[in-house]
This record gives sequence, C-alpha cells and structure tokens, in this order.
Amino acid sequence: MNPADDEPADLQAHSVSELLAALATEARQQPLHLSDLVDRFGPRGFGVLLLLVTLPTFLPLPVGAITGPLCALIGLQLLFLQSHPWLPGKIRQQPLDGKRLQQFLDRRGRWLQRLERLARPRWPLLTSSRLAQAINGLLIAISGVLLSLPIPFTNYPLGVLMLLFCLALLERDGRLMVVAWILSLVAAGVFVLLSQQVLDLLGRLLG
Repeated sequence: MNPADDEPADLQAHSVSELLAALATEARQQPLHLSDLVDRFGPRGFGVLLLLVTLPTFLPLPVGAITGPLCALIGLQLLFLQSHPWLPGKIRQQPLDGKRLQQFLDRRGRWLQRLERLARPRWPLLTSSRLAQAINGLLIAISGVLLSLPIPFTNYPLGVLMLLFCLALLERDGRLMVVAWILSLVAAGVFVLLSQQVLDLLGRLLG
C-alpha cells in the first residue's frame, strides 16, 4: 500500500504554500496548537513542524537561538528513526500564529512558490528509507546547531537550507534532498574553516 494513502487529505491535496495558507486561515478562526499538527500529519509531521519552526528565521528578528535548537531536536528524532515527531509539553501547547503565517506568505510566498516548482516526487529511497532518514536527521541537526549560533548574516541562508529539507520531506523529492545534503555539508565546512581562522587569529593576537 502507498504510504500516502494513510495521510490526511489536506496534506495530499495542497502544495506547501497552499498548506501554509490553509493553516493560517484555520489558526485565525479557531485555536490551533503544534500538538494538533503532530496528531494530524503523523509521520510527515516532521516536515510540517520543521517548516513551521523554520519560518521565523525569515523575519527581521534574532530568533536563531530559539528556532535552531528546535530544528536540531526534530533532526535528532529523524536520526534516531522515530516514527512520529515529539515536542516538549510547553512547546506542544504553543498556539500557531495565523497572522505571522500570513505575513510570511505575503512577504515570501512568491519565492516559496518558485522553490515548490523545483520539487516533485522522485528518487523515493532518499526520502523513505531508514538510512536516508538517519542522514536527513543528522544533517538537519547539524544545520540547526549552526542556526542557533550567534553568527551574523546566517539566518537567511540556513533558513533557506532548512526550507529545502522541508520541501524534500513533504514532496518526497530525493533529488532535492541530495541538494540539501550537499549544501548542509558545505555550510558545516565553511563554519569549521571560519572557526579555525578565528582561533588562529586569536592565537596570534594573544601569543
């Protein structure tokens, strides 16, 4: 049986931007909490939660210290092959801000739609196998840690990287997932290189 047959109809029927628009409308009409999304979307709730956690990084706010650890938490659950996402009790009960979602769509909806055109179901083993899930989780966790660090001008690039992971998970796009893998490794490599250069500079100054 196709795993998609067990998914909610609203997740099958909508693109990511349409899904966000539907959630924004619903959240404005009645209370909607993150726990509702975990229950509604089941295994693919990982992609939905990662998407919602990532969105604040595109706002002009210093939110990396919050969104980064949450992304890393989702990544670690994928790494350890959990079948459903888990969130701490206080976070599960956080209400979904429909106005914020709508603001994101108003500001960034067009380029999100452009990204969506790149995603479609292909190379299924890279999104459905246990090994692929573990690799996805490890790289998402690493990227979440990088996002949480107070490094200037990194929120947007790492936010786009997380968005690629989200689209690949939700659209079952293995090829897009490979792109996200490569970019996450590049980001980690750049961070290690820059960190070493900073340490070398401090060593010369202090030496």
